[in-house]
Amino acid sequence: MLQFDRLGYFLPQGHLFSNVSLQINKGDRVGLVGKNGAGKSTLLRILSGVIKPTDGQVHFQKNLKFGFLTQDIIIESEKSVYDFLFYSNEELNSIRDRIDDINHQLTIRTDYQSDSYLNLLDELSELNHRFLVMDGYQWEEKIKATLEGLGFSNEDQQKLISACSGGWKMRAELARILVNAPDILLLDEPTNHLDILSISWLEKYLQNFEGAVILISHDRLFLDNVSTRTLEISRQQIFDFPYAYSKYKALRAEELQRLEQAKKQQDKDIKHTEELIEKFRAKKNKAAFAQSLIKKLDKTERISVEKDQIARLKLRFPLAVQPGKWVLEIDSLGKSYDNRCLFKEVSITVGRAEKIALLGPNGVGKSTLLKAIMGVITHEGKVTTGHNVQISYFAQDQAEKLDPKLSIYDTVDLIAKGDLRKDLRSILGAFLFSGEDIDKKVAVLSGGERTRLALCCLLLSPSNFLILDEPTNHLDLQSKEVLKEALLHYEGTFIIVSHDREFVDGMSNRIWDIENQGVQIHHFSLQEYLNYKTAKTNQDPKIGKPSLIQKVNQPTATEKTKIDKTQQKLKKEVQQIEQKIDAQEAAIKEIENELSIADYDQKEQYNAILNRYEQEKAKLDLLYQQWEQKSAAL
Repeated sequence: MLQFDRLGYFLPQGHLFSNVSLQINKGDRVGLVGKNGAGKSTLLRILSGVIKPTDGQVHFQKNLKFGFLTQDIIIESEKSVYDFLFYSNEELNSIRDRIDDINHQLTIRTDYQSDSYLNLLDELSELNHRFLVMDGYQWEEKIKATLEGLGFSNEDQQKLISACSGGWKMRAELARILVNAPDILLLDEPTNHLDILSISWLEKYLQNFEGAVILISHDRLFLDNVSTRTLEISRQQIFDFPYAYSKYKALRAEELQRLEQAKKQQDKDIKHTEELIEKFRAKKNKAAFAQSLIKKLDKTERISVEKDQIARLKLRFPLAVQPGKWVLEIDSLGKSYDNRCLFKEVSITVGRAEKIALLGPNGVGKSTLLKAIMGVITHEGKVTTGHNVQISYFAQDQAEKLDPKLSIYDTVDLIAKGDLRKDLRSILGAFLFSGEDIDKKVAVLSGGERTRLALCCLLLSPSNFLILDEPTNHLDLQSKEVLKEALLHYEGTFIIVSHDREFVDGMSNRIWDIENQGVQIHHFSLQEYLNYKTAKTNQDPKIGKPSLIQKVNQPTATEKTKIDKTQQKLKKEVQQIEQKIDAQEAAIKEIENELSIADYDQKEQYNAILNRYEQEKAKLDLLYQQWEQKSAAL
């Protein structure tokens, strides 16, 4: 589909990459990786034609159509979200208008036997055929399915683009690109601003996409599930690996280890050669030998190794004093905006060392719930913290609270306590601040840099309860690993909101799900939760609705009667299981309340409650399995 021919791009500080020759074929799903500033976004802009390469060229297949999603999109439109997509295909618009015009002419003309009338009929037939080939008759359905898959409700689809936030505009632009089915998708951080269910939908869409995909993403799981090939921009080169990200990373680590060993040997040989040159240079009978060694040294291609120091860092959140058995009590909590109720009558007790992932689509009130818990907004109901509880809160606007007059180093130096002070430079390096960067003033940092610094400050603040709202925004893959490792070893309690599945996976022992104006508590793993939500929506993974084939192949009357009876039976069974699940969850909640007030020192009594809890949870897990099976059958 396209071929790089000695491709290069030069900046005043040097080449981002040079002399690159490779090929992208139909069906390739390429993950583009490399450190920040390596040139990933630049390469996508070259491929899209936004900028020209400084060296070499890219050869394109004839009539190739690109869909390019950038991080800095600007959409100026007074259309609704739905109309923004509906009128986005100029050829379909033209065909549709011409069909309407011809149909109008046919209704008012009476010269049925004239050549011009017959020519109109021929043209109409050709236009209808072209419209059919371009999926024009499924156009509205494709638009609705894509918008729903990316999280737009029916109400959201009628909003004006100009009234949407930057994140929702990005979703609308992504939807526009997808419905127009280009030959090559160029996606720069497509999961930014998507919720966890929309990311899962997009992942399945891309897995079924027939063209080529080249994507940049800091979501490891998304890269692993979508890409089949990895291009790494490193040391002014582009390395090509026929693997998804994780396998590439493991093989790359082995290769870097071999390179390090080779570099050590080369450095040793160079040092020995330099010593010989210095020894023989002044001696007349050895001068020629010294010159030959110098020439040999000049021709030596030095091995360069890009060391990954961040991955080796082991950072930990310092724990303040131990709190009591319960750390947070929420009683009848509720919040509404402009007559819209986000949640109401939420009552939950959080025990010491619970690890909670707060999940759900964008707009349901996750950040609002955290703000209510922190008391930064007014709300109904009551929130009480337990004995000795010290909360560290990371809000989405945390970066705006940093002192712009301080340097990066001074900002963390004011917070760090104890042994952590000795490792400040290494800790800052983990969040991509190194060398002279640490002397920059906060005032000159970008939004992403400020967010990373705010998160670094949180890491240095002693607490026993963390409340984190989208902490992985603007973090690269390695910094996410550092943060996740720190959270996995955290001995306190946390509630975390994140749409990064790989980051959340394995960290929580509870999932809070804001649904139907309440908070459902699940004891699922992340994948079990996603399966549960997908089964509830019961959508086709490719287009977000039952496929057209299923709609076209209608059953006979006898078959339909049989199907209806089976459906009724399954519906009844599903309802019965759902009632049992509600009762079981209520029973488990009572046991959780018992555990929260039970005396841990009374081992026999405490263990008896704990055993009862595990038995009831096993029953709940079995009910969920039955529910999944019956729902799938339905």
